[in-house]
Amino acid sequence: MPVTAGNHPLSLNEAACAAGVPLKAVRRIIDSGLLQGAVKKRKGRRTIQVTALAGLKLAWETAGILTLEGRRRLVRRALDAPESETVRESSVSIDLRAIKNDVERGLASLEEAEKMVIIDNGIRGGAPCFRGTRIPVHMIAEMFANGDSAADLAEAYPRISEEHVHAACIYARAYPRRDPPHGGPSWRKNGPRSSITIPFNKLPRVS
Repeated sequence: MPVTAGNHPLSLNEAACAAGVPLKAVRRIIDSGLLQGAVKKRKGRRTIQVTALAGLKLAWETAGILTLEGRRRLVRRALDAPESETVRESSVSIDLRAIKNDVERGLASLEEAEKMVIIDNGIRGGAPCFRGTRIPVHMIAEMFANGDSAADLAEAYPRISEEHVHAACIYARAYPRRDPPHGGPSWRKNGPRSSITIPFNKLPRVS
């Protein structure tokens, strides 16, 4: 389901990606009680409503500027009136339009990234791949993070474009790759392929 469909709950990773807030900061904001009432538990995991994203970004952008209590009151006003374009507390007034525009762009980018990805158990064991290809999304995101440019990746993989590369980075942030179950890849469970024991000093030297 696209993240922008209605007001369904978002995972913390989805919310962080859409709002442009670091995941660690999202957790700190929640733990500080700044989003009280907007965070629920779903299947043991915390979720945030789409309409609370502006409040989340407001809490992040006012950190270090306002006191915790001041931020809490402003965020509360934003959460109680999600259609409002301005929040005011005493002599402090904040225009929410830029914040909301950023959130809308973040949600749109995430939805576009989702449309480029398919998850099919018959393709790469169900790993997210770009639609119409067998190219894993997380692999491309990791290569980009490790220094490969979008242009170089698009040249190396002609089935995808630079747009796909940027979408991979968005998708990987919202849906990080899960560690393999049972403690790692299956090859680690296999025993040695040879029972021959060779003393260390008899190993061939590599020049």
